Amino acid sequence: MFTGIVETLSVVKELKNSGTNLDITMQCPIAHELKVDQSVAHDGVCLTITSVNFNENTYTVTAIKETLNRSSLSQWKIGHVVNIERCMPANGRFDGHIVQGHVDCTGTIDEIHDVDGSHLVFISHPENAGITVGKGSVTLNGISLTVVDSFPDAFSVAIIPYTWEHTSLRNANAGDLVNIEFDIVGKYLQKMQALKDLNANLTDSK
Repeated sequence: MFTGIVETLSVVKELKNSGTNLDITMQCPIAHELKVDQSVAHDGVCLTITSVNFNENTYTVTAIKETLNRSSLSQWKIGHVVNIERCMPANGRFDGHIVQGHVDCTGTIDEIHDVDGSHLVFISHPENAGITVGKGSVTLNGISLTVVDSFPDAFSVAIIPYTWEHTSLRNANAGDLVNIEFDIVGKYLQKMQALKDLNANLTDSK
């Protein structure tokens, strides 16, 4: 489990196809603290470390086909900068919100506005992918953010200068794909409502 508070940045150093999987070698300042089998969120995607090279401060993770289809990982290139977060320790603080590292879909950055130092970012996504609510939480490329405006197929988030400067968002441009994980509480409520509507329709049809 994660909280959406980015710990550091990592850079893609090598990409290697292995069947339908993709092995990704990353370089980051905390590589020497990582270990094989550890789960780490990469732009919001939970990936398992398969090897660590302590001499080069690099490690490798593997993304399966389902992950590549659902996230932006398939578009990563050498030199791409990625937000990194290790799992929350049992005695840690919830500085963000509950994040699973399971990306629901990709969205597109439609607009970025500089608002006196902060940034207002508008993101669109498939209408049935998930729900957001104003002042609720959403994970964007692994970053826990608060929703400003919410629509069926879009939302906006306000990003403070610190978050902008210390995450990969500082490299973001309109048209970029981003990984979205909707709030787990909202996903359960959405599922419950769908089942309720289905049962109601079945009752009415009898």
